[in-house]
Amino acid sequence: MIFQSSLLDCGDEIGPGPLGASVKRAVLDHGAWIDVRPGWISGADTLFDRLVHVVPWHAEKRQMYDRVVDVPRLLCFYGEDHPLPDPALDEARKALDAHYADELGEPFRTAGLCLYRDGRDSVAWHGDTVGRGSTEDTMVAIISIGTPRALLLRPRGGGPTLRHDLGHGDLIVMGGSCQRTWEHAIPKTARVVGARISVQFRPRGVR
Repeated sequence: MIFQSSLLDCGDEIGPGPLGASVKRAVLDHGAWIDVRPGWISGADTLFDRLVHVVPWHAEKRQMYDRVVDVPRLLCFYGEDHPLPDPALDEARKALDAHYADELGEPFRTAGLCLYRDGRDSVAWHGDTVGRGSTEDTMVAIISIGTPRALLLRPRGGGPTLRHDLGHGDLIVMGGSCQRTWEHAIPKTARVVGARISVQFRPRGVR
C-alpha cells in the first residue's frame, strides 16, 4: 500500500473552505442533481495522513452468491453518537449542514470512511437507499482526499456514464432522486499508485 501526498495540498490550514457560489450544480435526469466543489478541504493531504493513522480501519467480508469474498477496501463507520476522528471533519459537517439545511431539511448525522489502498480497491455500482426505500429522496455528501480516483454515475437501467476524478479535498454532493434513480461506483484501475480516502456524510438511516 503506497501513500502519496501532493505538495500543493500539504498546507498548515486544514479544513473546509466556503461553499455558496463556489459550488457548481449539474442537473441530471429523473429529478437528480450533483454539486461539485473542487479543492474544498485545504490541507487535504495532511488530513489524509492523519486519518490513515488515527482511524481504526478494518476489512470486511461479504456474501456474494454462493461464496464469501473480501470487500475490496478498508472501512470505518461513525454513527451519530460517535465522535469523528478529526476536527476538520466536524467543521466540514457543520458547513454542509448550514449550506444544505433548506434543501435537505435535516442534518448529516453519520460518516462512513473508506480507504482505497490502490487501484485494486473499488466499490461496485449502487445507490445509498438502505433505510429510505425506493420513493424517498435524500442526499449524500462525499469528500475525497488523497490520490484522485474516478467516481462514475449512470442512470439506473442504463444510459450514458458520467465521470468525475475526485481527490485532494474535492467535494461531491448527490441530491434529489440521485440515490434512487442513478447509481455510482469507483472502478478498479491499473493506473493509480496512491491511496484515497472518501468520507461520506449521510442523514439518519441512510446507508
